[in-house]
Amino acid sequence: MTIKKVIVVGAGPSGLLLGILLAKQGIQVELLEATSELDKQPRAAHYAPPAVYELERAGVLDDVKARGFLPRDMSWRKIDTTFIAGLNFEDTPKEYRPYRMVVLPLDRLGEVLYEHIQRQPTAQVKWSHKVVKIGQDGDTAWAEVETPSGLQTHEAHYIIGCDGASSTVRRQLFGPEYPGVTLNTQLVATNVYYDFDKYGYWDTNFIVHPKNFYMAARLTKDGLYRVTYADIPGLSREEYIKRQPLRYQEILPGNPKPGDYRITKIGPYKMQQRCAPSFRVGRVILAADAAHLCNPFGGLGLTGGIVDVGHLFDALMEIHQGTAGDSILDEYSDARKKIWAEIIDPMSRENFRRLHDQDPDKARENDEFFKLCIQAETDKKLARDLMRGFDALRHDGKLPPKAQDIKSLL
Repeated sequence: MTIKKVIVVGAGPSGLLLGILLAKQGIQVELLEATSELDKQPRAAHYAPPAVYELERAGVLDDVKARGFLPRDMSWRKIDTTFIAGLNFEDTPKEYRPYRMVVLPLDRLGEVLYEHIQRQPTAQVKWSHKVVKIGQDGDTAWAEVETPSGLQTHEAHYIIGCDGASSTVRRQLFGPEYPGVTLNTQLVATNVYYDFDKYGYWDTNFIVHPKNFYMAARLTKDGLYRVTYADIPGLSREEYIKRQPLRYQEILPGNPKPGDYRITKIGPYKMQQRCAPSFRVGRVILAADAAHLCNPFGGLGLTGGIVDVGHLFDALMEIHQGTAGDSILDEYSDARKKIWAEIIDPMSRENFRRLHDQDPDKARENDEFFKLCIQAETDKKLARDLMRGFDALRHDGKLPPKAQDIKSLL
């Protein structure tokens, strides 16, 4: 069956990326976005090799690299900055170097993708188009959409829900419940200019501490960092913003006061571990945050969502080219759900546990993953294997050597 039109709900990075991939194959793509502009909230920024591969397939990787940068290393530290363990990305295997991890804040990735999709004659992004209902019959899926000019009905061969954690598409399929849990930890994400270099910090740093754990990761070449830290659950957004100077002074090296740094963005959010019952119901399909969520430590949610998009694109192209029936979409759903259940969910939980649920003074000796990092400092083969850890997210099922030992990298 030739696919003539696809509706993508949500013009975030996942929706825009899928739209570009499909439009480049001549398929008419209509992206329906409830808001009036790209999301500017401080969110994820690190794209692991499987995600970088999809960015290259979409033809956007050169622009992403030009506006972002390639991180050199990643470390785990005590609250006093003492080094525990680390990974050097210079050990990336030769065959992976074209797809080496790239850093670019998610809002800036959205800008790149939007610029590219505007060049596609078969793609349209429609802002302030809020999907309120979906349905399907026969060969058609349809969406009722609230627009500035009134209620409209839009039809296509398939509707793809890329509309995030509060997905209307998912709610239409399965009701208001999103199976899973909200973890009892409140995070606050900040983008900040602060001189971490003078404290010996690497490009990405995870601080191991029972209360004051946090991540500090370089976001841009000019010294912008993402600092994500925990705070007291149950407060209002305004209260978290008011508490930010106190938390910085408590946790960051140098105990800085407001005049010592410059924050450009701040956003509190909850950590969730959730997965939809299915990623496909007939002609309606889910991907990325609309399909599954995990905590941010390790970048599994972002990279996993982009790999969803690549897998779904491959499945749709097989249908489009007549090499597979639409049952291949069930295979997509089953494979992505399995990867979430067996890799993304347990590994992201373990990454989070590693930061707060062990004695920092004993972590180097006791943590099995840290032991691997230490061994990799002199064992280059192990170092290369660790760099291949994210392969476990790919839908072709290929895992690196000793995968069962090193998946904790994720």
